[in-house]
Amino acid sequence: MEQLTQLFYKTLIEGGAWLTILKGLGVTVEITLLSLLLGTLLAAPMCALRLSKNCILRGMAAGYIAVLRGSPVLLLLMLMYYVIFARSNMPAPLLAVAAFSLNVSAHVAEVMRSALLATDKMQTEAARTLGFSWWQAFWLITFPQAAKIARPVYQSTIVNLLQWTSVVGYVTITDLTRVINNISTRTMQPLFMLLVGIFLYLALAYLCYGIFACLDRLSEKRAERRKTHGI
Repeated sequence: MEQLTQLFYKTLIEGGAWLTILKGLGVTVEITLLSLLLGTLLAAPMCALRLSKNCILRGMAAGYIAVLRGSPVLLLLMLMYYVIFARSNMPAPLLAVAAFSLNVSAHVAEVMRSALLATDKMQTEAARTLGFSWWQAFWLITFPQAAKIARPVYQSTIVNLLQWTSVVGYVTITDLTRVINNISTRTMQPLFMLLVGIFLYLALAYLCYGIFACLDRLSEKRAERRKTHGI
């Protein structure tokens, strides 16, 4: 027990190591959230183009999605940092967000497209017959159905994005993974620090799962309340 306590102190407390870990964790979370937000916003028009009746626009969107979904995100990140923007003064975290946003947009666009195609078209047609505009039918009928269908895959995309950010150390960003590596090298305790890193990534992943579970529970309670009050 005493040896374990000394190990914790040497690796996580001594020299303010825990503060460094928190900073690295903050960088990881920041890149993940910004990439998710921008990637999702970019995915919406890509999905619309992918479903367009114009074969040229549909082909361009399909090519965009195919290239980005099939390209390793690490290589895309290194291409942007070491080649395309090598002579610019753009901060590495900004380039990382751009690279991950592009990658996420391709995956989420395909998730959106699949979810929209899986919705019940008869309900939308019935709404239009009752006088709903196309926009009203989409937001009140199609979108809730598509969101429910896409939610499990979207949740997995978030967790995958969180894991993908572990490669940003290749472009000099001090994220959680790089901090863990630095501390393990300094303390000569690679096994322990790697286990700490895995634990922290698992904690973030299950925090994400917990948030979605809470949202599902709130949605169920709201539905039950509407049934109770006859809404």
